[in-house]
Amino acid sequence: MRISELLKKEIMIMDLKSDSKLAAIDEMVAMLKEKNMINDEEVFKAEILKREESCSTGLGDGIAMPHAKTSAVNRPCVLFARKKDGLDYEALDGQPSRLFFMIAAEEGANNTHIETLANLSRLLLNPDIIEALINAKDEDEVLAIFAKGESEGEEAKKADDAQKVVMANDTEKPLVVAVTACPTGIAHTYMAEEALKEKAKQMGVNIRVETNGSDGAKNVLTKEEIEKAVGVIVAADKNVEMDRFDGKKIIRVPVSEGIRNPEALIVKTLNKEGKIYKSENSTREDVATEKTSLGSKIYKDVMNGVSHMLPFVVGGGILIAVSFMAESAFGEKSQIFKFLMDLGGNGAFTFLIPILAGYIAMSIADRPGLMPGMVGGLMAVNAGAGFLGGLAAGFIAGYSVNLLKKLTSSMPKSLEGIKPMIIYPIFGLLLTGLAMFFVIDPIFSVVNTYMNNTLTHLGTGNAILLGAILGGMMAVDMGGPVNKAAYAFSIGVFTSTKMGYLMAAVMAGGMVPPLAIALATTVFKKKFTQKEIQSGLTNWILGLTFITEGAIPFAAADPIRVIVSSVIGSAIAGGLTQLWHVNAPAPHGGVLVSFVMSGHDVAFFLLSILIGMLVSGMIYGVWKRPNNMEVK
Repeated sequence: MRISELLKKEIMIMDLKSDSKLAAIDEMVAMLKEKNMINDEEVFKAEILKREESCSTGLGDGIAMPHAKTSAVNRPCVLFARKKDGLDYEALDGQPSRLFFMIAAEEGANNTHIETLANLSRLLLNPDIIEALINAKDEDEVLAIFAKGESEGEEAKKADDAQKVVMANDTEKPLVVAVTACPTGIAHTYMAEEALKEKAKQMGVNIRVETNGSDGAKNVLTKEEIEKAVGVIVAADKNVEMDRFDGKKIIRVPVSEGIRNPEALIVKTLNKEGKIYKSENSTREDVATEKTSLGSKIYKDVMNGVSHMLPFVVGGGILIAVSFMAESAFGEKSQIFKFLMDLGGNGAFTFLIPILAGYIAMSIADRPGLMPGMVGGLMAVNAGAGFLGGLAAGFIAGYSVNLLKKLTSSMPKSLEGIKPMIIYPIFGLLLTGLAMFFVIDPIFSVVNTYMNNTLTHLGTGNAILLGAILGGMMAVDMGGPVNKAAYAFSIGVFTSTKMGYLMAAVMAGGMVPPLAIALATTVFKKKFTQKEIQSGLTNWILGLTFITEGAIPFAAADPIRVIVSSVIGSAIAGGLTQLWHVNAPAPHGGVLVSFVMSGHDVAFFLLSILIGMLVSGMIYGVWKRPNNMEVK
């Protein structure tokens, strides 16, 4: 695929009107929506801003490459925009950005698209191309510049390939190996690769760069190359496979450093300034391992389990809610009720705790931990140990497999193949099963029963306080770790007790932020831009369907006012659901759940949300600074 097939003339903005980063993003996203390149402006923008939070895509040298990979994209494309006098895009070099490339990639984008985007990213490291784009007269000239650059790049690649064999056999030059990766894997990964390769060529240094992009790992480093290398550069904003670098000196930096400072990274590597890396599975005693706090590691492992569990919660929960509607309409003996309940309640929901435990174990011990973790989670379900038993199963399985890895580390290499096929699955499952059967299940089944009885007979005052805390947590980071922790706790109670009182609190708390934004943009129009008002309308729908993330763009632009006001309203909504004993019979769905609630629950569930929305919306609306552009 040629770059011109993604860099479309009809979505170019040759004279960007915006004077700020957020306004520029809005202007570019609006163009993509207008030309039907994306189907959901808010979801796409939220993904763009999420990427900006991890590291600005203002790369320096006047270039910014905001990008997102999401199902909100109809057609993969690249929007080119230009502002000759530049604007402050929070670029890494602190200079104004003048050329903008907004990349819209589909989820599961194919390799052809990714390779084309990689080529585009590499071309933007050429100062001649940058200068030509700044001075281009029209859209056709922009396409011509890239067509020429792409042709020259293909010729250069042929020459580069021809030199690979020569370089590989050149033992006089030092060899540096590197890995580049960014969260989306569609821009920074390849720009860092190209910058490192170009600088190494200028310095007379052999280099091999592995890219971990959306299309998987490419140019994977071989064991021989790693052994011969004087050092390793890992320029990455996501996890890459590190065990292979055991004992090597490593320099770890964000991927942006690979783009901005390739020479400094190569020099440091040649001078052997990196830290010696020790794999968690290593038996070496002459190297120091990088330390991660215990709390951070536990949190990462738990979140890995929760994130893989959530699709089962959402899919199963909504089908359970629909099954209750079918029961009301057709009766509990109807085939449609049985079908939906089998899919949701007896199907997806059956896997919640095994999936949680399995992926916690996998986070700890990699793939060998998955099976014993899932079986341990299933044992917790069958023994009545519940959500807490599942958490314990995940950690026991993961660390049991890690123990086996250490115990078998001195086995002859000729027997390596039997570890993943025989030793890890059989003995990992045996160790996990013994711990669960004799220790964890007996203890946590009692704990789970006590907790369920306590929650069932919780006094009104304590119930309101717990509901307010959980509701407020849903608004702290709107889909982030705190939000997920509250949701996971309520799911645990829901699966154990089959009662949805706390589920009602977190659902109400999670619905308030987007609804409050929608209310504020409707009532206080003069304080918002036209784009923000349009986004506010979308938040009515997102809020009503329990998609808290709809408030993220507003929180990113004005964090203090949005988050504080949202937490207050969400806490009130969560507390009120407990005051009025609202029971949510499904763990997801927003207002859809009201269709399967009793009349009492429906009225007070909606009233709790309404009060929380009014409080948050009015606080935010009154507190917000007026917008300079008056809305008519």
